[in-house]
Amino acid sequence: MPVPSVTAETVERRPEAPLRDAAARAPRTSRPRAVPALLFAVAGALVFLFSVGVAMTLGPADVSLVNVRDIVGNHLGLTDIPVRMSEDAIVWEERLPRALVAAACGAGLGVCGAILQSLLRNPLADPFILGVSSGASTGAVLVGVLGLGGAAIGLSGGAFLGALVAFGFVLLLARYASGGSAGIVLAGVASTQLFSALTSLVIFAFADSDATRGVMFWLLGSLEGMRWDDVALAGAMSTVGVVVALLHLRSLDAFAFGEDVAASLGIHVARTRIVLLVLTALLTATLVSIAGAIGFVGLVLPHAARLMFGQRHSRIIPATAVLGAIFMVWVDAASRVAFAPTPLPVGVGTALVGVPVFVFLLVRRGARA
Repeated sequence: MPVPSVTAETVERRPEAPLRDAAARAPRTSRPRAVPALLFAVAGALVFLFSVGVAMTLGPADVSLVNVRDIVGNHLGLTDIPVRMSEDAIVWEERLPRALVAAACGAGLGVCGAILQSLLRNPLADPFILGVSSGASTGAVLVGVLGLGGAAIGLSGGAFLGALVAFGFVLLLARYASGGSAGIVLAGVASTQLFSALTSLVIFAFADSDATRGVMFWLLGSLEGMRWDDVALAGAMSTVGVVVALLHLRSLDAFAFGEDVAASLGIHVARTRIVLLVLTALLTATLVSIAGAIGFVGLVLPHAARLMFGQRHSRIIPATAVLGAIFMVWVDAASRVAFAPTPLPVGVGTALVGVPVFVFLLVRRGARA
């Protein structure tokens, strides 16, 4: 029986045909019932506000949820209720900025993971697969241990520059190695190993015990001492990341089925890949420079969003952002009180959740092979 030919005219008339056909071949059990967008938006906003409010009550100093409401209302000009100055400083200057930076990191890193898993067609991809985290660690160590740049750029500035250098190395290596998405993954692995080795070398050769302790604590992820300018930077970058991802929903859906499908739908594969890779690298570099190396968020949250809302990126991207924000607020709150008064690095908390999920994905992928 002759096989019908597929012409460019056919693809142009039916631009969504490859996506529909691929979706139709998926098992029905893999499609969870869709949650209405408005219901999810309202529920997500309420859970997020509740989570931030509860997180601000947790810590060495007890602050009631009512006092948190009054303090935030006073600063927003909604109320004028007398509160203790000490509680006001704890909530407004310490805990609220910390919770908001945690939320921005969770949303931003989660969206980066969703982008990379579609772009590279690898369910185990997360923002650190590009070697950005390792490069940021090297940059922070060079500033913190060797004093390069010192007060001029600071630890966060060194981390940001190191992340950009690592990403540039990945792009350069992937260009000469070719291999498309697989080449980028392998280049990211090589970059991670290289910059991790450089970080260990600098610490081993030049760091004293105090410097080593400070750098290692930062490398594990820390939200201590967050200020409102950190909130502005992290929030702005995460918002940009979400918006750019929403503008590329059709491309992300197409990339999930392969570069050939994306090209058949008229998507400029190379240009779109570079735009989205640069976005994830800059966003990850910024968040890592603020909060340190927080791993596994970009791995776990996109899969949770897919399980709850299906495979369309019009739902995955906003769901991942909301779930990531809520997840990081709770992980940070738990890390802050688990070993009080000494806070547990937030990267340890995310790893304790992320590693079992990573192992589960590896086992499930091996069972399907």
